[in-house]
Parts: sequence; C-alpha cells; structure tokens
Amino acid sequence: MEPIAPITGMNDVLPERAPAWQHVERVAREVFAAYGYQEIRVPILEQTGLFKRAIGEFTDIVEKEMFSFEDRGGDGLTLRPEATAGIARAAISNGLVHNQRHRWYTLGPMFRGERPQKGRYRQFHQIDAEAYGFEGPDVDAELILLSARLWKRLGIEGLKLEINSLGTPEARRAYRATLVEYFSAHADALDADSTRRLGGNPLRILDSKNPALAALIAGAPRLTDHLDAESRVHFEGLCARLDDAGVAYTVNPRLVRGLDYYTRTVFEWITTAWGAQNAVCSGGRYDGLVAQLGGEHTPAVGWALGIERLVILMEEQGRTVSAEPPHVFFVMVGAAAERLALRLAEQVRDAWPDLRLETGLGGGSFKSQFRRADKSGAALALVLGDGEVERGVVALKPLRLGGEQEEVALADLPARIGSRLGLG
Repeated sequence: MEPIAPITGMNDVLPERAPAWQHVERVAREVFAAYGYQEIRVPILEQTGLFKRAIGEFTDIVEKEMFSFEDRGGDGLTLRPEATAGIARAAISNGLVHNQRHRWYTLGPMFRGERPQKGRYRQFHQIDAEAYGFEGPDVDAELILLSARLWKRLGIEGLKLEINSLGTPEARRAYRATLVEYFSAHADALDADSTRRLGGNPLRILDSKNPALAALIAGAPRLTDHLDAESRVHFEGLCARLDDAGVAYTVNPRLVRGLDYYTRTVFEWITTAWGAQNAVCSGGRYDGLVAQLGGEHTPAVGWALGIERLVILMEEQGRTVSAEPPHVFFVMVGAAAERLALRLAEQVRDAWPDLRLETGLGGGSFKSQFRRADKSGAALALVLGDGEVERGVVALKPLRLGGEQEEVALADLPARIGSRLGLG
C-alpha cells in the first residue's frame, strides 16, 4: 500500500525545529505582556463573505488564494487567510467596539493557496497584534516599537523598516483616478496581473514584484503627493515619534500593502537576504474596517508576522534553539524496578514540577540505557535494578555533575535530587 503524501504547502514541524517555534512564541507573549496586550483567539473557519468584504474582491487573496467551500447546509465557509478580519468580526459580535480601547494579540495557523516558496506555505502561522479605539499616531508608533523590541529579544539583526501613508479613502479615490489615467496611457507595458488590477484596484500595481514593470512603476504619480491634510499630519506625527525613539526607517511611497482595508499608516519590516519576497512583518491602520463589517466606526491598527519566516531568519543568522535536555534520566532494569521506577518518577515530579525527568522506557540492559542517558544530555542518572529494589534504595550517578555516585533511600529521593541539582 502506498503511503499517503502530505498536501503540497502543508509542512510538518518536526521535534528538532519545534524548540525554535516555542522560543519565538514564548518571547512574543512576554513582549506583548510588557506592552499590555492581551491574547484573543478566534475561529479558523469564518463565513466567506467576511473576507470578501474585509480584504477586497480584487485582491489576490480573495481571487486566487482562499480555501473556500460550502458546508452541508450550503453556507460558504473559508479557512482564514489572515487574522485581522476575524478579530474585527469578533469585536463586533461581542460588543467590544463602542467607546472602548483594546490591545490584543493572537497566534495561530492561516491558509492561502499560493505557490509555496521560502518561508511561505499554504498553511502558515502568524503572530498578529491589534489595537482598537486609538485615533492618533501614538499607537502606530507603539506597535512598531513593540515589533522592534521583539527583534531585539530574539537577536534578529539587519531588518529594515519601511513606512508610508495611504491617506483617507476619499484621498485615495482621487489618487486612484490619477493612477488609472497614468497606467492606461501605458497599457501595452502592463502584464496580465497589472491589467486586471487596473480595472479593480490600481494601487496594487505599485506592489508588483515584476522587474519588467519597475521603471514604469517608478515613474507613476506618488501617493504621498496626494495625501489629505489630516493624514499628512498623522503621518508626520508617526515619523516624529519614531525619530524620538531612535527607530530608523525609510519612507517608501510605493508601499501599499495587499489588502484593501488599509488606510493611512502602512509599514513593513524587510530583510535584504531574500530578494523580492522580503517582508518579515507587515501592518498598518484600518480605521474603516469595523464599520465596513457592520459595526460602529472604530479606529484600528495592527501588524502580522510569519513564524516560519522568522524561524528561517533566525537559523540563517545562527540563532539556533535546541530542546532543553532532561535534568534526570531514570535507568531501570528488571520487572520490579520498572514498576517501582514509574511511581518514584511521579513522586519526584510532584516535588519538583519544573524538573525534566526522562524514564528509560522500552527496556534494555544497563549498558544500553546508560548510552541513552548520556545521549539525552541529562545531568544526573537514577539507577534502579532488582538489587536496589530489595535494599530500598536508588543509585544517583552524576553524568554532568561533580561528586561521586551514591545510594539514597526511596523516601529521601526527591529531596536528594533537589540538593544535587541545586533546586529549591
């Protein structure tokens, strides 16, 4: 019988790489807590209409990449391609938007049917930060500072911050007309994707990664020259706060982001190591999203990063994370010893909840189990054979500690382990 192959773009995270993921998630939670952000968890499945309304009909995500299907009742459902729309829906559904302010984060899998490439998969995992109810540029700056602190805590170097402002929807509509006029005059030079976007969302042409369009895009009218006065003041306020905090950035007038709900601030942290697909963390402001989904007007801003990309970047920069070895490895040989060892192991874990104790299950001679104990990296081995069972003792053998091997009475075992390992 042929083995069942994994689905293309759905990757396994094997035990040797899981510690890096756990490290990223743990550090992220600590940084969020330091800034007063609370965790929110939303469903993986939502109504398809949520993403069509939030993300935009003419985005690649909605047109090409969503995993959508009908359930048995004929309702259209979609595996979430991003977190923000679901969090906005949750805020509306639970009455959390009227005259309220919230700082939230979430972690979890997202799904897009795009072509798998380095750090981009069809099931991928994001860390997402959101702030609701804050009008001014101060929270935009805080979210960028939070992400910068995350890079610092993880030891990631070389990321560059690019920022831009998309202005209000009204200003962007006026700019859109100018852009349509410009690109229509050069329609013969556009590729198929850009031609399609010209009739739907021409700003997305500015985000094209096609090198053949680089010169044409460089000559396009700049959105920053068409900003409304209020958005200009907001953007200047953001820049001033980043300057005050010593955060280096570049204003990139071609940065538009791929989702329709963005307004005013947009930003990306990028790496120069990966060519065109260089974004590590992306975000911005989406002040109209809650109202667009049926709630009351609520200013909002946030960002998302891909854990896969972050782990790859850490590995490339030599920031490897390995699983912590056990403190203790329990070597046990003989039927009576095996039964007693499991009970003793639980007593030790009760006494020291943070202790990592691995038992030598599966049998084997003393020699083979000591090889496994040494390979595990444990600092201390507990040795229990039928002879020790008869005498009511356990042998403590240092593997990576100083001192001599000793025998300890069963009742004294937890306390003696704590003493040898310096616990307590």
